[in-house]
Amino acid sequence: VEKARIVKDIIKNQQFVIKNDNLVDLYVNIPFCPSKCYYCSFISLPIDKCKDKLEPYLVVLKKEIIETKKLIEKKNYLVKSIYIGGGTPTILDASQLDDLLETIGYNVSEFTVECGRPDTITKEKLDVLSKHGVTRISINPQSFCNKTLKEIGRTHTSQDILDAYKLALNYDFSINMDLIAGLSNETLATFKKSVNKAIDCAPDNITIHTLSVKRGSTLKESGDETLSGNVVGQMVDYSYKKLTDNGYKPYYLYKQKNMIGNLENIGYFRDKPSIFNIDSMEEFASIIACGANAISKRYYSLDNKIERFANLKNIDEYINRIGEMIAKKAELFSKN
Repeated sequence: VEKARIVKDIIKNQQFVIKNDNLVDLYVNIPFCPSKCYYCSFISLPIDKCKDKLEPYLVVLKKEIIETKKLIEKKNYLVKSIYIGGGTPTILDASQLDDLLETIGYNVSEFTVECGRPDTITKEKLDVLSKHGVTRISINPQSFCNKTLKEIGRTHTSQDILDAYKLALNYDFSINMDLIAGLSNETLATFKKSVNKAIDCAPDNITIHTLSVKRGSTLKESGDETLSGNVVGQMVDYSYKKLTDNGYKPYYLYKQKNMIGNLENIGYFRDKPSIFNIDSMEEFASIIACGANAISKRYYSLDNKIERFANLKNIDEYINRIGEMIAKKAELFSKN
């Protein structure tokens, strides 16, 4: 695939984004998951090993959100989008989700909650998301091959993905699906089947990630062989052609370290590209972030520069030192 053409299309598809120093995005991190995927290097913790940390974490997170809202009001910022990521935010039960979303309390045109793992999605939780004005969710297959799902540490099947997606179609959510090119032991034919299945589902967004062998992941520590860059390149090329032939348009592209074949991640949309994803990848706007390992970014449009502040990664440290992080974030956003 000719990358220059993709980049040209992406620039065109980002033109609707408004750049204004008074507009900010709000990010909230939930660093808990049903299980640890073998490629994951995030601080997300398997819930069965740290259930006792969840409630204390939520108490402190709500405190940070309340203080962040005061900062937003003091600076006369307008929140244009909200993104709750992780981890897997829907690891929370419906009551916990309801409480968290009530604390956030903003009415925005784009409000995303990652529901990534289909085995965490229930009607009760989707009812809560809908009640609080969530407009966009992610249901992330990564692969539709059951053998692959088991090998990468997922605790669900491809049928669970389809069942969760069918359930979500009863609501007015814009839905994203993630797939990963380069998962161990997959062939080009296996990946093609996953792309075709995702297109058959017809979600609003499909994101094609290239496998990144990250330090701290089980994949990196195991030393297992990965697919060749040539094969993964064919996977990425197939996804571009197949998706664009079916009406999907690329709207962001980014690279990470240690990606197979020095390839990239590409987000595609049909009708509604994600404002938060564009702001985050292109650094078009300030992002005020809450939660362990959440990174706030202050964007200065006149100087075209970004300053960052990262919350502590360790959950115990985050809980114990929340006052420091609230103060440092306020300092970042109080500079002239």
